Amino acid sequence: MEISYASSSSRNLSRYSTSTSSSNMPNRPVRIIQLQHPTTTSLSSSSSSSSSWWWSVLSRWRSKVEAMSFTDWTDVLVPCSRWIRTYRWRDYLQIDLAAGLTVGVMLVPQAMSYARLAGLEPIYGLYSSFVPIFVYAIFGSSRQLAIGPVALVSLLVSNVLSQIVDSSDELYTELAILLALMVGIMECIMGLLRLGWLIRFISHSVISGFTTASAIVIALSQAKYFLGYDVDRTSKIVPLIKSIIAGADEFSWPPFVMGSIILAILLVMKHLGKTRKYLRFLRASGPLTGVVLGTVFVKIFHPSSISVVGEIPQGLPKFSVPKSFGYAKDLIPTALLITGVAILESVGIAKALAAKNGYELDSNQELFGLGVANICGSFFSAYPTTGSFSRSAVNHESGAKTGLSGIVTGIIIGCALLFLTPLFTDIPQCALAAIVVSAVMGLVDYDEAIFLWRVDKKDFLLWTLTSTMTLFLGIEIGVLVGVGASLAFVIHESANPRLAFLGRLPGTTVYRNIQQYPEAYTYHGIVMVRIDAPIYFANISHIKERLQEYEMKNDGSTRRGPEVESVYFVILEMSPVTYVDSSAVQALKDLYHEYKSRDIQIAISNPNREVLLTLAKANLVELIGKEWYFVRVHDAVQVCLQHVQSINEAKTAEPLEENKPSLFQRLLKQRREDFSNAELESGDQAPSTPADSDSQFEPLLSRKS
Repeated sequence: MEISYASSSSRNLSRYSTSTSSSNMPNRPVRIIQLQHPTTTSLSSSSSSSSSWWWSVLSRWRSKVEAMSFTDWTDVLVPCSRWIRTYRWRDYLQIDLAAGLTVGVMLVPQAMSYARLAGLEPIYGLYSSFVPIFVYAIFGSSRQLAIGPVALVSLLVSNVLSQIVDSSDELYTELAILLALMVGIMECIMGLLRLGWLIRFISHSVISGFTTASAIVIALSQAKYFLGYDVDRTSKIVPLIKSIIAGADEFSWPPFVMGSIILAILLVMKHLGKTRKYLRFLRASGPLTGVVLGTVFVKIFHPSSISVVGEIPQGLPKFSVPKSFGYAKDLIPTALLITGVAILESVGIAKALAAKNGYELDSNQELFGLGVANICGSFFSAYPTTGSFSRSAVNHESGAKTGLSGIVTGIIIGCALLFLTPLFTDIPQCALAAIVVSAVMGLVDYDEAIFLWRVDKKDFLLWTLTSTMTLFLGIEIGVLVGVGASLAFVIHESANPRLAFLGRLPGTTVYRNIQQYPEAYTYHGIVMVRIDAPIYFANISHIKERLQEYEMKNDGSTRRGPEVESVYFVILEMSPVTYVDSSAVQALKDLYHEYKSRDIQIAISNPNREVLLTLAKANLVELIGKEWYFVRVHDAVQVCLQHVQSINEAKTAEPLEENKPSLFQRLLKQRREDFSNAELESGDQAPSTPADSDSQFEPLLSRKS
């Protein structure tokens, strides 16, 4: 015989009988755990705290500020002080120098390549890699993130500015610099207001689909440097391919052969650097190798059909205030988009690197650091910058321990600007294009699409929709459609929460979803449902519909207990419910009255404190009855099953009279009276039960071992 009782803190509830057939009612006292209801004091204090919510938030913020020491303030205002204080010169210095040098060698050719992708002169790529790196080393909280020009942001800059002005116009450069200032301001505002969480509503499948489509567009946009003729500047794949095909008669072999050879060298070096640990230096040195080989070839043979970078100004960028603020309104959507990319890509990379290296990172502070870097960069002729996945990976693999590696990278860029720009004159354009294509090929994430198809068809649909729209309708529309679809799925999931029909696992007092545990059994006359979401205005209608379905349908599970034809009790397991709003409260009241008209009683199991306070303030606790709120589903089942058994035996013993209250209503009235009497007698304390009294209790279910 298996018997399951509650803890010693439970209280005894006497049997419930009717006046019509008390001699025939079974003596089935049960033991349940008393649910602690909110008192009048707690209700009034809750109402008071709700009205002064802003004051409580302000008080907590004030106490937190007052508790901060000088060191804490320094860490917040200048995050680099965290690693400066604990820097181990003997252990870290050599590693950071090597990592910074490696990333610097990789960044010089990449920066010029990405500037060309953005429609700017190569020198602006180097400018964008200089001041922002030093500023980020001071205000950024990540110790391994490598910031600078990246392919995706460069494409966004080119896409929006080419619609406003020709890339050969001086205004084009001014707008790119203005865009860096706007992006920096937005990033700082979002960081200070701690609004980075807004981007969490965009799913990873949308980001992956967008970056995949963007990578394809970027690679095709570099075709003009391989083919030797101009191609239309557009972010839509169909006009881009048409333009490539239309100019096929102008095809030139020399740039195509050189670009293809350099691209093959880059891909081989990247592959060897990834797969063989002792050759990982090849991954970082690939871009420099390609540039050197191409430049040497041009200097020796002077091929006229291969276009080169041309003269690059020598010297560090000069301080200048961004201009052309009249176009700021037109740049706001792109600035928002680039800010979103910074949050999704840079902050995501920074948090992953922080976890791998064993330190904490505040994403909002990281966003603020990126914003300050962009603002300061805009005063030194930089276009928008953000964290680079490839360079950050190389920095991490090279063993970088602190932001000193970034400072070393900045020094390398400064040396290149001061002394090496005359050597960049003969760099082939096709070599820079090969570097871009090599970098973006890793962004084509077809493995993610295969994974999503296998795991979640909904996310695969999001991935396909976003990538398709980005390819055929352009970047802006692709992003809007992807974000809109992502939010639509979030709203749909929230408005259509899952409800679980519960059953009891054999031999236990545990109740679980019968679809997950087919061996679980239910009881005649009792419906047990778990609501797996907060209840609010958008989903309450769906919850009511599902409850009606559960009441009517036969789930096919094994049923036990007294056999009755109709449902008398609906038990709502509310432990997953974290929030209930006013619309949900009103709907629960309507549901209670609807059930009451059909002689069905609602029982609520395990509501949390906030939910219980809301129900109490709305008088729903008194309406349903305190005696119908339970700590466990098992407690609710014990009481409900006792009533079902009483109803079943009373019906067989005596028919109901016409003008007399129904047997079910008399039972509920008796249940309320017994609960109130027990509270008065016990002072709301559980009476002690002698150890030898357990033998008086009949178990709810008995089964042979």
